[in-house]
Amino acid sequence: MGTNFIPHRDGAFDTWQRGFAGYVTEHFLELGLSVEQVTQLKDATLPWEAAYAAHGAARAAAKAARVVKVERRAAYDRVIRELVRRIQASKSVTDAQRAALHITVRDSEPTPVGVPKTRPLVVVDFSERLRHTLRWFDESTPTRRARPRGVMGVEVWVKVAAPSEASVVGHQVSVGDGPNEPTSRLDGSEELEFLMVSTRAPAVVDYDDADGGLTAHYMLRWLSTRGEAGPWSETASATIGV
Repeated sequence: MGTNFIPHRDGAFDTWQRGFAGYVTEHFLELGLSVEQVTQLKDATLPWEAAYAAHGAARAAAKAARVVKVERRAAYDRVIRELVRRIQASKSVTDAQRAALHITVRDSEPTPVGVPKTRPLVVVDFSERLRHTLRWFDESTPTRRARPRGVMGVEVWVKVAAPSEASVVGHQVSVGDGPNEPTSRLDGSEELEFLMVSTRAPAVVDYDDADGGLTAHYMLRWLSTRGEAGPWSETASATIGV
């Protein structure tokens, strides 16, 4: 047996020491121990057992006290929330008073939502036959799924082409009447087509049998709650599986 024969956890140690001390007390002569040594063992055993029992009682009392604390906090919260509801509904209460109470001060002039400044990053899953699953993230927070502030969703544009055709150029070419009517061209004549506005990822795009083996080129851009489009993403291309 090594040096770690004494259990580490208090509960296991208490069970073990009772058996150890009991055996030593009963068989000390056979073990070659003296009365003084047995007395020394008992003098250490009794304080430990008293401290362990007191600790157990204190833990039980702490658990009971926590239950009481949680219940009383919940009751107090209900009273406070009812008072705050009445205060917020009062027309005579000023924002300065609300601030002094450290409760919500309503924004009477909401900050206007601007044009999205960042681009979506898009990943295309093409593992299913005749189906692409698009997942996107904001370039400023690529490890999170959250959209930028003030964005309602993402515009998805696509061009389906033969694999031999050139890839969609990953930049904006202005056509049409407005500054946000860009299309990126495959061969200088055919344009990306608007596919959808999706408010949550992923978006699923299903294709017909006739599209099998072709390549879909996607470009995305954020769309604000005011309908303003942000800058274009890089092109993401994937084969339509057959």
